[in-house]
Amino acid sequence: MSHEADKLESNAQAALRGVLTFSDLEKARVEFLGRSGHIAKRASQLGKLPEGERKSFGVAMNHAKQALEKLFAKKEQELLAAQDAELALVESIDVTEPPLPQLRAGHYHPLSIVEKELADVFTSMGFMVQDGPELESDYFNFEALNIPPDHPARDIQDTFYIKGHPDWVMRTHTSPVQIRAMQEYGAPLRTVVIGRVFRHEATDASHEHTFNQIEGLVVDRGISLAHLKGTLLVMLKKILGERVNIRLRPSYFPFVEPGVEIDVSCTICGGSGCRTCKFGGWIELLGAGMVHPHVLRAGGVDPAEYTGFAFGTGIERLTMLRYGIEDIRHFNESDLRFIEQFKS
Repeated sequence: MSHEADKLESNAQAALRGVLTFSDLEKARVEFLGRSGHIAKRASQLGKLPEGERKSFGVAMNHAKQALEKLFAKKEQELLAAQDAELALVESIDVTEPPLPQLRAGHYHPLSIVEKELADVFTSMGFMVQDGPELESDYFNFEALNIPPDHPARDIQDTFYIKGHPDWVMRTHTSPVQIRAMQEYGAPLRTVVIGRVFRHEATDASHEHTFNQIEGLVVDRGISLAHLKGTLLVMLKKILGERVNIRLRPSYFPFVEPGVEIDVSCTICGGSGCRTCKFGGWIELLGAGMVHPHVLRAGGVDPAEYTGFAFGTGIERLTMLRYGIEDIRHFNESDLRFIEQFKS
């Protein structure tokens, strides 16, 4: 019986010499110590032996099992030690190496700063903040906004039309979301839209082919121009400072009636007159007005029951006034010398 136990231990030692991974170790353990392993198979022969040999056989098998368990435990410790040594090598730190250069923390782009503040001020007044598709249908971009086919805004010099798909354009303003919002939510409604728009025009210090707009829409019973003026004053004081003033001038836009231009007191001279405001004390900033009945109907809202106001302006223009930036092209140049001026 002792010879049988020694043979099992010898075979186990030979098998463990080829074990390199924990997976291999588990396979070997099952082979020798598993429910159908070598020890179990030999132990199953106990009942077939003469009664006088059973005790010595059982003792030998128990000793063999204990010896194998020690062998497998020892091998497991060897594998763990090797694993720790490899991990220590991979994760070792050479304290003599020079330190890495200090990484500079990033910060918001000036446009992102203003966009975030705009979203905050309007959500504080109960507005939703939305966006919409940049690839827009002719219906939502023009027709539903009371812009007839012969209107100058449809001229190809102002609009990017999609080749082979004349009914689709890159949106020229964020106003199409007005229609989508009214169709989805009905009235009453308060929403602002912040997003990119596209114009087919030459780039210079004050014009870009791709820029950002904020569009506002309020629809409810009894809405008037006074509500429009109060809302814009809250927005502009937040973005441009408490000292800013505004004035409304009559103007024409096909999607509002009446329409107004909103001028803001010059943020450079405070209204006394300078080169920025062309010595007039005021800077034209945005277009607005009372939502045209045709636009309300296109949005599924009854103009006999509801009125509304809408406004829109370029976020670049607001940002330029806030920070005194003289050229709109700086926003898209990715010049770190420009962006780093706006660290908080």
